[in-house]
Amino acid sequence: MILIRDAEVECRRVDVRIADGCVAEIGVHLDGRPGEEVLVADGGALLPGLVDHHLHLHALAAAARSTPCGPPEVRDPAGLAAALAAARTDEHRWIRGVGYHESVAGHLDAAALDRLHAARPVRLQHRSGALWVVNGAGAQRLGLADATYPGIERTPDGAPTGRLWRADDWMRSRLPSTGPPNLAAVGDRLARLGITAVTDATPDLEPAALDALAAAVTTGVLPQRVHLLGVPLGVAPRAPLTAGPYKIVLADSGLPDLDTLTATIGAAHALSRPVAVHCVTREAFVLLLTALHDAGCVAGDRIEHAALVPAELVGDLARRGLRVVTQPGFLAHRGDDYLRDLPATDHPDLYRCRSLLDAGVPVALSSDAPYGPLDPWTVLAAAAHRRTPSGAVAGRAERLAPADALDAYLAPPEDPGGPPRRIRPGTPADLALLDRPLEAVLTDPSLTPVRATFIAGYAHVPASGTSVG
Repeated sequence: MILIRDAEVECRRVDVRIADGCVAEIGVHLDGRPGEEVLVADGGALLPGLVDHHLHLHALAAAARSTPCGPPEVRDPAGLAAALAAARTDEHRWIRGVGYHESVAGHLDAAALDRLHAARPVRLQHRSGALWVVNGAGAQRLGLADATYPGIERTPDGAPTGRLWRADDWMRSRLPSTGPPNLAAVGDRLARLGITAVTDATPDLEPAALDALAAAVTTGVLPQRVHLLGVPLGVAPRAPLTAGPYKIVLADSGLPDLDTLTATIGAAHALSRPVAVHCVTREAFVLLLTALHDAGCVAGDRIEHAALVPAELVGDLARRGLRVVTQPGFLAHRGDDYLRDLPATDHPDLYRCRSLLDAGVPVALSSDAPYGPLDPWTVLAAAAHRRTPSGAVAGRAERLAPADALDAYLAPPEDPGGPPRRIRPGTPADLALLDRPLEAVLTDPSLTPVRATFIAGYAHVPASGTSVG
C-alpha cells in the first residue's frame, strides 16, 4: 500500500491511498497503516496518468539507436556528411539515420547520398516516416535492381533511385534479422513523462511484432497499458494488449482509389472494427470523407493527424460523429517549415484544435513519436501557444486553454477525445504526481513537471519524500 499525503486533486488538498492496484481512499488526514509507504506530495497535483493516443513503440526504440540527420542537430550538407562519418553502425555495419528533411541537403537519392557517404551502407529515414533513402552500398545490399516491391522508386529506364516509399516491412524482410528492439528504455522514458497508457499506431503489425509487444507488457519491461491500431482484421491480440480501430494509411506518395478505400473501410466495419485513418493532406481528407459517405461511419471512427482540415469541412466531421487524434507538437518542431512551404491560405487549417472542439468534434492529443516530440508537456504548450521554433504563431484561433489541452491527454485509450478520467475510489491507480499545483503547471506546461508515476499502483518513477510508516 502507498499513502500519498497532501496532494492536490481537483483543487482540493487531500490524501490518497493506493491498494491492490486501485485508488482505495481519498480524504483529508487519512490515518496511516503499519508498513504503508508514505509519499508527501507537498501540494503537488495528482492526475490520472496521461495517455498518448498515437505513437510508434518499436520505432521509438529504434530511433534511440539511430543517428539524427535533420534539424535541429543537422542543418546543412556538411553537417550531414559529418554525422554519417561519425555514426556508429549496427552489428551488420549499416548506418541508420533518422529525422532527415529536405532543408538539410535537398531531395536525396542514392547518388546524392553517395556524395555524402559512400563507404558504408546507409539507410536514411525522412522525418515523416514515409520515405527511406539508401546509398549505393545500401541499394546493393537490399538488391534493389532486381526487387519488385511497388514502393521502390525508379527512373524512367527502370533503375532504382534509392528512394523507398512506405517500405518498412519490405526492408525488414531484406535486412539481417535482429528481432524487435527492447522496449525497457521506452517504458522508462514514458513513465518519467507521466504517461501510463499508449496507443501504438503502427499499421499492419506482423505476428512477431504483436508477440514482442505482448511479451514486453506481460513481463513488465513496458509497464504502460498498450492499445493497438495495427492489429490485422480478423486477428485478436494476445492479452494484455487491446485492439482499437483498424489503421488505414492514406499515403501522400500514392492515394488509393475511392472504391478500394471504401471497400477497406467496409471490411473493417463488417468485423465490428472502426477505422483510424492516417490523413495529412487536403486531398486525402476529401477522399476519406467521400469514402466514409459511401461506406458509412460507425462509432469510434477516427482521423489520425488531420494536419490540414478545410474550414468548410469541420461541420461535416461533427455530423458524421468522427473524432480527431492530432499532434500540435509538430508546430513546435516544424512550424516554420509549414509556414514557409504551404500556401498562406492553408495556414489556418494546420492542426486544428479549437475549431474542432467548438464544432463538437472530440479531439485527443498525441505525439506521433518518434516523428514528433514525445514529451506531452511540450505538446500541451504547443496546443496552448502554437509557437514555431522562430516564435511565430501558427493558427492563433486554434489555441486551446491549457486545461483543455490537458483533458485531451486524459481520456482512456478506447475513447480518445472522450471525457477525461478522474481520480475516484475504485479506479485503477494509474497516476501522475506533479511537483507543483496544477495551476502553476498549466501556466508553463513546457517544463516537465512529473515527480512520480504510478501504473496499476506500482511506482515507476522514484520520488523523494517517501517513507515507510
